[in-house]
Amino acid sequence: MRFFLSWILLGLLAGQGAGQPDWNRTDAETLDHFQALIRFDTSDPPGGEKPAVDYLKGVLEREGIPVEVFALEPHRPNLVARLKGTGKKRPLLIMAHTDVVNVDPKKWTHPPFGAVRDGGYIYGRGTVDDKDNVVASLMTMVLLKRLNVPLDRDVIFLAEAGEEGSTRVGIKYMTEQHFPKIEAEYCLAEGGGVSRSGGKVKFASVQTLEKTPRAIELVAGGVAGHGSVPLRTNPIVHLSAAVARVAAWKPPVRLNDTTRAYFKRLADLSAPADARRYLDIIGPDPKLVDAADEYFLEHEPRHASMIRTSISPNIFQGGYRVNVIPSEARATLDVRTHPDDDPERLLAEVRRIVNDPAIEVAWGQRDVRPSSSSAELDSEAFTAIEAGIRKHYDTVTLPGMGTGATDMAYLRAKGIQCFGVGPATDVEDGPKGFGAHSDQERILESELYRFVRFYYDLVLTLARAQ
Repeated sequence: MRFFLSWILLGLLAGQGAGQPDWNRTDAETLDHFQALIRFDTSDPPGGEKPAVDYLKGVLEREGIPVEVFALEPHRPNLVARLKGTGKKRPLLIMAHTDVVNVDPKKWTHPPFGAVRDGGYIYGRGTVDDKDNVVASLMTMVLLKRLNVPLDRDVIFLAEAGEEGSTRVGIKYMTEQHFPKIEAEYCLAEGGGVSRSGGKVKFASVQTLEKTPRAIELVAGGVAGHGSVPLRTNPIVHLSAAVARVAAWKPPVRLNDTTRAYFKRLADLSAPADARRYLDIIGPDPKLVDAADEYFLEHEPRHASMIRTSISPNIFQGGYRVNVIPSEARATLDVRTHPDDDPERLLAEVRRIVNDPAIEVAWGQRDVRPSSSSAELDSEAFTAIEAGIRKHYDTVTLPGMGTGATDMAYLRAKGIQCFGVGPATDVEDGPKGFGAHSDQERILESELYRFVRFYYDLVLTLARAQ
């Protein structure tokens, strides 16, 4: 009996403290790796992730972690590292992209690839998109290996190329030609985050679904002529009217399990007037839905986009000199289709709204990701994410549908349950120009360390042998 009780006590103690590193030392190591990764200029375009991948490969192999590299183009490789488990559960994939959007160095206060520490922040391109997830994945693999944590799942780290616009060399290549190397039950990647306001955590969002990026082109044709003789066939006139009609159109509101849960949980956190609108938008009354939708379109455009297919006219081309009526004008519309929308039916509806035989309406060229279904909110993974967020951030988790696009779409299309997570950032940073893709991208150093701890604990919870 004494032996049996001792065994239980040891098991409980092991469950509470197993696999926990010295976090002070880990923070210092995280900083070293993070700064090193930020200092690699992996801008896409033109694309050149090899230095970052070589660095990751060196770190992982020094720890005794097997690494494979797959490249459609030699200077744009993808790295796959795997820690083996017992196989009692299907693998867990942790994924991050090593490329970043390009920069205009003249607009940066600190060098965009300097990883400068200033005032508690680390500045540089990729600090929140997506080298924060790269370093969290790297440190998780390193710590699991060093601490010899027994695993029931294989843990697979994919450091991918090309997310910012060249998926053919990254996730498309990996899913089409090397999918067995990354096949998993669950995936963790970018797409979520913790929102702070006034320095305090408000809520966390986890991406469980995303819209699909597409492009529609409107091409107006007419007769060229002298600008001194206005023509009713002027393509620019026709195109301008068509763009105005499309921009004024409100595609119907479409809800799903993710967006219903999002607005319901957000209502619990909000002031009464805001909460009422969040509940109205998921309610049965069409008049209240429309009123809430109108408010979102004016004051909360991200929420308006989350509940429908969105269309934004972003490129207008026509004419080449002031005294010439051109024979052609072209507009390109940024379209993000709701997962429940039929693309061809949408295109037909845009043609109906344009309603002009002088204008051709067709799909434009774009790096289109596949449509996919939502991750399950009652899954082991989402439960673990919620628990980890409560532990590390003491806040509620909102499942969200991404209005942008991530490479998780390719994995969801293959049946992998994918969840987008990220560090805490201040909502005030975006309007100040400090957010992702901005000219002063930055991350709070303390929040980088907290994110690595959350990420490691989450992987530990999902993969550790029970």
